[in-house]
Amino acid sequence: MRTVSAARIVCLVAAVLGPRLGVQAQRPTAASELTIGAYESTTVPAPRNEIDDLVFGRLKTLGIQPARLSSDAVFLRRAYLDVIGTLPTVEEVRAFLADPDPGKRGRLVDRLLERDEFADYWAMKWCDTLRVKSEFPINLWPNAVQAYHRWIRAGIRDNVPYDRFVRALLTASGSNFRVPPVNFYRAVDSREPARLAAAVALTFMGTRVEASPAPRLAELAAFFSQVGYKSTGEWKEEIVFFDADKRWAGSLDGGARVGVLPDGARVRLAPGQDPREAFAAWLVAPGNAWLARACVNRIWYWLMGRGIVHEPDDIRPGNRPANPELLAFLERELVASRFDVKRVYRLILDSSTYQLSFLPQTDRPEAEANFAYALVRPIDAEVLVDAVCQVTGTTEQYSSAIPEPYTFAPAGQRSIALADGSITSALLEMFGRPPRDTGRASERNTRPDAAQRLNLLNSSDIQRRLQQGARLQALVQASGDQRQLVTNLYLAILSRFPTGEEIGAAAAYAQSAANRRIAAIDLAWALVNSAEFRFRH
Repeated sequence: MRTVSAARIVCLVAAVLGPRLGVQAQRPTAASELTIGAYESTTVPAPRNEIDDLVFGRLKTLGIQPARLSSDAVFLRRAYLDVIGTLPTVEEVRAFLADPDPGKRGRLVDRLLERDEFADYWAMKWCDTLRVKSEFPINLWPNAVQAYHRWIRAGIRDNVPYDRFVRALLTASGSNFRVPPVNFYRAVDSREPARLAAAVALTFMGTRVEASPAPRLAELAAFFSQVGYKSTGEWKEEIVFFDADKRWAGSLDGGARVGVLPDGARVRLAPGQDPREAFAAWLVAPGNAWLARACVNRIWYWLMGRGIVHEPDDIRPGNRPANPELLAFLERELVASRFDVKRVYRLILDSSTYQLSFLPQTDRPEAEANFAYALVRPIDAEVLVDAVCQVTGTTEQYSSAIPEPYTFAPAGQRSIALADGSITSALLEMFGRPPRDTGRASERNTRPDAAQRLNLLNSSDIQRRLQQGARLQALVQASGDQRQLVTNLYLAILSRFPTGEEIGAAAAYAQSAANRRIAAIDLAWALVNSAEFRFRH
């Protein structure tokens, strides 16, 4: 239970941080303009690449003024959270903010894309989409989960061309333990061809085919009607393969199998040919927009908080892109780069559009859908848990109801690096980690609620971390005077320097606290409970 004096410091900090970091971003009132430099620069955004030409051109047509560029501190925190799912350290914040080089943002992006945490974080994102978990309703089993996760992470780390990555998932055959991509066909809640087809369309085409006319769905399902499964003598090992003895569910022409592709084209399958190979060849062909469109739209959604087509897995004629020219440009860039996904990341991250402030210049509702300002949204549950652990110097305790190998996590295991969706913790569940049952983006709960707020405010677990965490205690001991201590806490928790108003509020509270350590813990608690910590902005 917090003291009355600690509640006062929350109010003081909230008075500075709270009004500008709600779910709906708003420009600050005149009374709080003094702290505006903490969030945005005075620079009017200028186009840096073709993304900006297309976004700003659309905004100009609509008569909407884009936001100013974000401050260096906001960009730094945003880039770390979006690219590697990790807060910058105090040293990293100081070095970046002190760097006078105007090209430092681009150089930061390049460094982040090469860090190990990039592979961890984006493997987590893809494991959500690919439904990587051990138990019901996805029964991959722990050994297969570990193999599958390692394969996905290695592909992201090595920047394997996306078309090759997808082809492997669609056409692989072999043991679920020894040929990891075959687990794509096991990570579906049913082995009926229609369900396999729906998973393929959702994952790689960004479309939901369950509501399609029955004949269209049957045509797609035919390509997966000869996927076979058989067990081996090894516990829970399973072979996925092309089963020529299974009945072909598509058309026949003189005894030959004929498949009808989603674009209406007909493909005649050679004797003994796996129909999955024919479908994969169509999907990854450079002239086929489906694969590239779904991929770049999903990446844009992950980085920007909103898809060009939104939701990112609901691409259909009745759900038009907010900016068709932008989507087409990104598609072309991915294909022209031979499906180099990191090129798409760089294009987006280097754009002024990505680097805009979250403070809009207008209240027109079309501004959000047209990317006129950065969206404020809660950080992922895994990122939040890791951030609390990083700030305090503590570790998360995970649990699993499955008493099998690989269902434990070693001490110090980061949440973004967890392979198995069946391994979880109370905090992960509370803050919206997806169950990985369907692969839909909407599985991740990004809507903050009162239970989350109360947990950070009142839980004994958060109190224990703040009071006993080795890193937080070391930070207190290493800080000299009160001003340095407040500064270090802001750098560690919010990734920016405090304003003069915030230093004054903290100093006033510290004078009334029982001792320096209690004052530091109370301030850390207030900052962890601020919207600025819990939200990506």
